[in-house]
Amino acid sequence: MSEHVMISIGMIVILGVLAQWAAWRLKQPSILLLLLFGFLAGPVFGILNPDETLGELLFPAVSLSVGIILFEGGLSLRLENLRAVRGTVRNLISLGALVTLAVAAPAAHFLLDMSWSMSILLASIVVVSGPTVVIPLLRFIRPNSKLAAILRWEGILIDPIGATLAVLVFEAIRSEGTYTNYLPNMVGGMLMMLLVGGALGAIAAFILIFLFERRWVPNYLQTPLALITMLAMFLLSNSLVHESGLMVATVMGIVLANQKRVNIKHIIEFKEQLGVLLLSVLFIVLSARVDLDDFIMIGWGGLAFLAVLIFIARPLGAWLSSRGNGLNNKEVLFLGWMAPRGIVAMSVASLFSLNLERAGIPGSEKLVAVTILVVVGTVLVYSLTAGPLARRLDLVAKDPQGVLLVGAHPAARAMAQIIQEAGFKVVLVDTRESNVIEAQESGLLAINNSIFSDTLLDQLPLSDLGYLLALTPDDQVNSMAALSFEEYFGKKHVYQLNPENGNYSKNIRQRLHAPYLFQCEVTYGSLDTAIAYGGQIHIMEFKNAAEVNAYQLGHGEKEVLLFTFTKNDLRVATCDTIVKLQAGHSIISLQLPPAQPGEAFWEHIHPNLSHESEVLKDIS
Repeated sequence: MSEHVMISIGMIVILGVLAQWAAWRLKQPSILLLLLFGFLAGPVFGILNPDETLGELLFPAVSLSVGIILFEGGLSLRLENLRAVRGTVRNLISLGALVTLAVAAPAAHFLLDMSWSMSILLASIVVVSGPTVVIPLLRFIRPNSKLAAILRWEGILIDPIGATLAVLVFEAIRSEGTYTNYLPNMVGGMLMMLLVGGALGAIAAFILIFLFERRWVPNYLQTPLALITMLAMFLLSNSLVHESGLMVATVMGIVLANQKRVNIKHIIEFKEQLGVLLLSVLFIVLSARVDLDDFIMIGWGGLAFLAVLIFIARPLGAWLSSRGNGLNNKEVLFLGWMAPRGIVAMSVASLFSLNLERAGIPGSEKLVAVTILVVVGTVLVYSLTAGPLARRLDLVAKDPQGVLLVGAHPAARAMAQIIQEAGFKVVLVDTRESNVIEAQESGLLAINNSIFSDTLLDQLPLSDLGYLLALTPDDQVNSMAALSFEEYFGKKHVYQLNPENGNYSKNIRQRLHAPYLFQCEVTYGSLDTAIAYGGQIHIMEFKNAAEVNAYQLGHGEKEVLLFTFTKNDLRVATCDTIVKLQAGHSIISLQLPPAQPGEAFWEHIHPNLSHESEVLKDIS
C-alpha cells in the first residue's frame, strides 16, 4: 500500500512538471495542459486516484498550498504600481465582486437547475479571478502598464476575498441558515476576515523584518523561517476565522515586498520555484478527481452559465468599477474581457463539494464540474481572444522601441543616459544594489533583481520595451538572458556582448549566442575600460549626405557605432551587420579615449585582438 502511495505521489509531481514543460514548448497557457494531464491520468485512464492516495490529508494540503501560492503572489506586488489604479482595483474587488455574485446566482439557479443556496455558493466561488492564469497572459499580451497593474492587483487580492465569501455562504448552507441572514453574516464575516487576516499577515512580516534586520537569522535559514512563519500565522488565523489564512498569506507577501529595510530576493526566488511546483501538483490532483459523468449531467446549461459570466457579469462589473477612475472606453472594454478563473476556484469548489456530499446536501455534485467548466472555458476564451482584442484596441505598442539593459555598471549607465536622452524608454536590471542606486540617482529606471526572476517581469513596463542588451561581465548570464527574453522581444531583438574569450565557430554562435553587440572587438572588459579611461557616449545627427561622408572619413578609428535612430525607430549596431548611415538619421556612438601613439584603442586594450586577428576574422 505504501509503495502504491509513493508511486502515485511521484506520478503527480512528474505529470505536473511535464505539463508545465509541454505548455512552454507549445506556447499555451499552462493551466490547459495541467488540466488535460490530470483528466487523462484520473477519470480517463484511472492511473491516479488522489482521494485514495492522500485520504484525509488531501484538502488540508490543498489549503496550505494555496496559501503558499498567494504568499508568492503577494511578494510580486509593488505599491508604487497601485497608486495610479487603486480606485479601479478597490472597486473591482468590492463592487465588481458583488456584481458577479448578483448576476451569477440567478443564472446558476435558472440555467443549471440548482437550489438558491447552491446557486449562491457557486456564484461566490466564481467571483475569484485567477492570478496564476492572468499574470502569464499579461506577460504574453503586454497591454499598457495601467491595465497590467489593475489586472495583476485584482487577480491576487480577489482570491482571499472571494474564497472567504464562499466559506461564509458554505457555513450558512451547512448550518441551514435562512436567506435573510446571509447578507449580514457575509458582511460581518468579511470584515472580521479582513481585520484578523490582515493584522496577522502584517505582524508576521514585521517579525521577519525585525529578525533579519538584526542578523539573528543566518542567510541559509531565512527562507525556511519565512515559510514556517507564514504557515504558522496561516493556521492561527484559520483557527480564529475560518479561511482567513489566505488573507494572511497575501498581506504578509505584500508587506515584505514593499519594505526597504532587508533584502528578500532569495526568499522571492525560492517562492517562485516552490509556487510553480505546488501549482502544477494542485491542478493535477484536483482535475484527476473529476467525474466525467458530472459534465454530462450539467449539459448545455453549463455553457449558458459560462456565457453569462463572460458576456454579462464581467463587462458590467468592469464598467461600474472603472467609472470616474480615468480609464478610456478602450481600456474599460479590455478590462471587461479579462477574468479567467484558476486554482483557488477549483480548490474551494472541490473542498465544499466533498463536505456537502458528506452532509447529504443535494446538488453539491455539480459544483466541481461547473467550476472546472468555468476555469477551462474562461482560460480558453481569454487566452485566444484577449491578445487580438488588445492589439485591435491599440492597447499594445505595435513596435515598442524601449531598451532593457542587463547590467547597471558605469558603461551601461552611460549608455542608458543617452538612450533616454534620445527619447526612448530604457530600464536597467542588476543584482548589485550599489549599481542600481547609482542609476536611480542619475534619473534612470533601474531594478535590483535577477534577470531570470519571474517577479522581474511584473516590475517591467513590458509594453514599452522591444530590445534586450545583455551587458554583464558573465558570458553565460548574457547568453541565458537573451534566450529567456526571445519569447517577449523576438529572436532578432535580443543581443549580447562578445565573450571575452570569443573563439567560437559561427555555427556555435548561432546556436548558443545572441548576435554580438556593436563592433566585434567590444567585450565587457574593453567597454568598461573605454568608459573608465574617459570614453564618452554621445548623439550625432546627420542633416545631409556631406555630414555622413565627413563622419565616416574622420571617425572610423575613433568611435564605435552603438545605435542608429530616427524619431520612432531605434536600430542596434551589431558585429555581423554593416550599418549604412543616411541623411536624416542620428547615431549614438562611443567616442574612444586616446591610446598609445601609433596604436588603435583596441590594440592598446587587447594586443592580440585586432581587426587582423584570426579570431575576429571568424566572427566578423
